[in-house]
Amino acid sequence: MTQTVTAPESIAPTSAPDLEAIAHGSAWLQLKRAATELQGLQIKDGSVPEAADLPRAGELVAAITASVEALAPSFPHDAEYLSLLVEDFRRWAATGFGVPDFLDSLLAFQPQAHRIDGLGHLVVFPMYTQNGSSNRFVEAVLIKVVWPEFIAELEAGAYSNRLFVPINFIDFTPGYDTNSAVLFPESVAVRETPKFTWGAIFQDREAARFRKVLKAAAEITSLELPADAAEFLDDQKLTQETFVMWDLIHDRTHMRGDLPFDPFMIKQRMPYFLYSLEELRCDLTAFSESVKLEKDENASEDVRKYAKLVQYAVIFDRIFRFAITGSRVRNYDGLGGQLLFAWMHQHHVLHWTDTKLTIDWDEVADVVVALGEKIHDLYWRSIDRPKTAHWLAAYELVSETVTPNPASVWAKGPDALPLNEPPRALTDQVLDDEFPLSMFYEALEKKMRTVIESTTGITGKDSIADPAGTAETMGA
Repeated sequence: MTQTVTAPESIAPTSAPDLEAIAHGSAWLQLKRAATELQGLQIKDGSVPEAADLPRAGELVAAITASVEALAPSFPHDAEYLSLLVEDFRRWAATGFGVPDFLDSLLAFQPQAHRIDGLGHLVVFPMYTQNGSSNRFVEAVLIKVVWPEFIAELEAGAYSNRLFVPINFIDFTPGYDTNSAVLFPESVAVRETPKFTWGAIFQDREAARFRKVLKAAAEITSLELPADAAEFLDDQKLTQETFVMWDLIHDRTHMRGDLPFDPFMIKQRMPYFLYSLEELRCDLTAFSESVKLEKDENASEDVRKYAKLVQYAVIFDRIFRFAITGSRVRNYDGLGGQLLFAWMHQHHVLHWTDTKLTIDWDEVADVVVALGEKIHDLYWRSIDRPKTAHWLAAYELVSETVTPNPASVWAKGPDALPLNEPPRALTDQVLDDEFPLSMFYEALEKKMRTVIESTTGITGKDSIADPAGTAETMGA
């Protein structure tokens, strides 16, 4: 089924104060309570299997649809979507609460058509929340769009990305009281997979957890932040707009450049270090483009200012948060952070001396750009290589800088690997923690663990104060 969605000629955005009032109003609170209780009746695929629970599920869906209808006038730009949402809920209830199918309402929800700063949306779907919950429960979230003028300038020019929707939280159900910072249509329960036309990222969560982690990490490592980077610690708005610029360029990069034949966004089974390189490639592209924009005399003052801030954000988020967040089971973002840190250290622009971290800011840009170029060259050569040869070359790139696990079969070279078997056999030889944390990162992780755990569910409204009090330095 395909629906055509026509954007209204003009839209009056729901202001931030109105959205806050909605979040404290009876209609939203009823919707939130009903969705949360309904989650307790659902199983992983979103269905309600117990016959005894069906009457209560029906009552809860009735409360949800009543709330959606009450809230709909506040979101005139989403009128078609909200109308179809009510129909999808009623159809689900009428057919006995099997595996939900919300394709009709999902197709009508087109937030990328109205990227207006401050515009609000009410989003309700049976969906999983990435880095949050893998259950397709009914979740509800109130959001607003973040679309600064300088981002509109970039997106209208050389950095077009019509699918990208930067957003902030207003309120949410339990699936988002987690580490999830994205709202993707592919997470919604539907009968068939449509063509996806948008992807949304919660910039306030990204910015708030970055600020909290950076504050603690700088104290623990005795890193003196440059004056403009230190502004992150005091300014949530500045930080989240920096992340909008970073994510705008990162997101579009996944489908641009000299890529292996299959886009990396298509799910495929391969060694996790290849995902590390892909995510790092996109971040380093954002870094390199920001270096160019900072020096572009034709760019606006805001673009040049934020271009410098993006460079700081990429480095600090990668080396302080990515590297030590999550488990050590195929942690591809963690490995990307480890690779960037080790590359900077081994190229003598990052120093850990006398238990103090320092960075040579006048030289760091060239070194970071060089790592991006090395990954680009790997990709460019991949077009002429068999898959196995590309995988081996990627492993060599990473292992030249980050020390592999001493028990690694891959580290022994091609002669130790089952090269005559299907690619899956090679993937199976990759250890869960193929590239363990260095001694530096083991020590840093122990001191940062409480801070990182405290960022679960964080939004732009939350404090970035260290939950454990003053951070203890690495040298203590």
